[in-house]
Amino acid sequence: MPIITLTSDMGLRDHYVGAVKGSILSQFADAHIVDISHQITPFDNMHAAFTLRNAWAEFPVGTIHIIGVNSEADGHTPHLVVRHMGHYFIGADNGIFSLLFDGKPNEAFELTIMSDPGHTAFPIKSVFVKAACHLARGGAPETIGRKVTSTREQLSFRPSVLADAIKGVVIHIDSYGNVVTNITRAHFNELVKAHTFRITFGRTAHDITTISNSYGDVPSGERVAFFGATGFLEIAVNKGVTGGGGGAAQLLGLRVADPVRVELTGMLRNAANG
Repeated sequence: MPIITLTSDMGLRDHYVGAVKGSILSQFADAHIVDISHQITPFDNMHAAFTLRNAWAEFPVGTIHIIGVNSEADGHTPHLVVRHMGHYFIGADNGIFSLLFDGKPNEAFELTIMSDPGHTAFPIKSVFVKAACHLARGGAPETIGRKVTSTREQLSFRPSVLADAIKGVVIHIDSYGNVVTNITRAHFNELVKAHTFRITFGRTAHDITTISNSYGDVPSGERVAFFGATGFLEIAVNKGVTGGGGGAAQLLGLRVADPVRVELTGMLRNAANG
């Protein structure tokens, strides 16, 4: 049974998600539809890409992923089907594909499917669903699109790595108020090695000088830094939840796009412990 996932900023209050699902089932009744999220911040490519890039690889090869964020096309922003590592991704060429993968996508095809008359403002339903159902039936992307050699790029998740620091930013705040940065374990290990360091993101009193394994490595209410399942450096407060005592974002005053730095403090750990 082919799987079609949906990631969008349509929310759950209105009819849009239901209309998209109904259209999929009308065109391909055997589709198995999975919601990734419909609570993406409106028009926010970074939020959409972060959410989908941490979910798509968990699905079986052959899964089709519809991306319903910034989905309208124009003369400079065509609709694409991207094939990458055996998965299909359908969306607008607005920069989001450069955020979904660590490198360039394996293949990309500009869709030649026409919108239904009177439905050009709802391309998720009038274009993306048609493409997804074509692929779900075993159709080739070459049949519904022409191959392109590049996709639009957007500022990526990569931080700036200097000789003595990593300059990163907050890229996501989850529903618990945990703060996710764009600093990876690989970047951290390459810089820090055996040196002492500090993670700084505001007041010096909030600096963190230890990488923990999980929330429980510190007492309740204490700030903690660790590398989460996404592979990115996270800043959290143990047992801190937005609306229930405060999560890290609320307690530390952090928002998406705020700077976060890892700085060497000039000493080797073995020397400091000697």
